[in-house]
Parts: sequence; structure tokens; C-alpha cells
Amino acid sequence: MKNLLLPALVIAGKDLYSEWKTRQIVTTMLIFSSLIIVTFSFAFDPSNQSVRVLIPGMIWIITIFAAILGLNRSFTTEQSNDHIHAFVVAPIDASSVFLGKFIANFIFVLIVQIIAIPLLFLLFDFRVLTIESIFYLVGIIFLGTFGFVSVGTFLAALSSNSKSSEMLLPILLLPLATPVVIAAVQATRIVLIDLEKLSSAMSWMQLMIAYDLIFFVAGLLLFEYVLEV
Repeated sequence: MKNLLLPALVIAGKDLYSEWKTRQIVTTMLIFSSLIIVTFSFAFDPSNQSVRVLIPGMIWIITIFAAILGLNRSFTTEQSNDHIHAFVVAPIDASSVFLGKFIANFIFVLIVQIIAIPLLFLLFDFRVLTIESIFYLVGIIFLGTFGFVSVGTFLAALSSNSKSSEMLLPILLLPLATPVVIAAVQATRIVLIDLEKLSSAMSWMQLMIAYDLIFFVAGLLLFEYVLEV
């Protein structure tokens, strides 16, 4: 476990430090997310109560497209600097590369969500009614983001060898990520709009947990073959 975790933390730390110096990925993701929020705020009347039902979908639209921007940059930069070859010949497990990239990507998306979701609630004057709702919302966002970034990190590495990787990644990612996105949107809707059906939200969360485990473990086991492509 130590041999897996320590190199992963080094790789994640490298990406986080590089982002801290350049501020390119998170800044791009935040600008894109803000543009989506502002566009929706002008397209729909925030004072209209019926608009509340759009909030769960908006949360995951922001997450999905911002995450794709970050995931695209995750391995294309390594490819252009020939760091992929260094990962292959380095005396570390390929799973550590996947885990390190996953940790960095997950943190980038969480940073965007921490800023963008409160901004979304503020512009649409949306108030989360109970502490229980906030607790479940945080759990749903964590699980949904975990699953999306897990499969996205794996596919970003797979598509990085392609000349059209920015186009290929969404084509590969969106069909595979559909189950976790549907579960996340449904669970978010129940928690924010229809808390009386909380048992249904728990069922969707259980689906997300199963999805997260399957694709995270698959990424750890199969990433060695992706690096060799």
C-alpha cells in the first residue's frame, strides 16, 4: 500500500504545484462554470419558483463540462513533454500514476464546485432548507464527482495519444459516465426539491457507490496497459 500511495501523492503534488504556479486549469474551469451560471441566470427568471427544479441539473452541467476541461489537460501536457514515457520506465506501479492523477483531478473539480455551486445558489436565490439536506448534498456531490473523475482520468490517459484527444475524450466519457450522472442528478433533485423521498435518494447513492468502486478499481488494475499503448 505504501509503494502505491507515496508515488501517487508525489505525482498529485507535482500537478497541484504546477497548477499553483500557472493557475491555468482551475482558472479555465472557473471561467467556464461562471459563464454557464450567468447564461442560465439570464435565460431563466431567478425569481420564478418553477426554476428551482433546474438547479440540480445545473449543478451537474457545471461539474461535467468543467471536469472535461480539466481532464483534457491532465495528460495532454504530460504527452507533449514526453512525461508518459517517464511514467512507463519509472520504478513505480502504473496504478500509482492513475491514483496520483485522479487525486489531482478530483481536487481541481472540488475547488470549482466549492466556488461555483454557492454562486449558483446565490444568483438564483436558492436556499437549502435543512442541515440534513446540506449533509446529503455534500455526500452526493462527492460520490458523483468521484465516479466521473475516476472514469474520466482513465479515459483521458487512453485518449491522450490521439491527435484529436479533446474531441475523443467526451465521446468516450459521456456514455460510460451516464449511469453516475443520472444517479447524481436524481439524488440531488430529491435532496434539494423533494426531501420526503429520501429513501429514493439513498438508493441512487448506493448505485453511485457501486459505480465508483467498479470504475476506480478497474482504473487501478488496467492503467498499466493504458500507459503501454
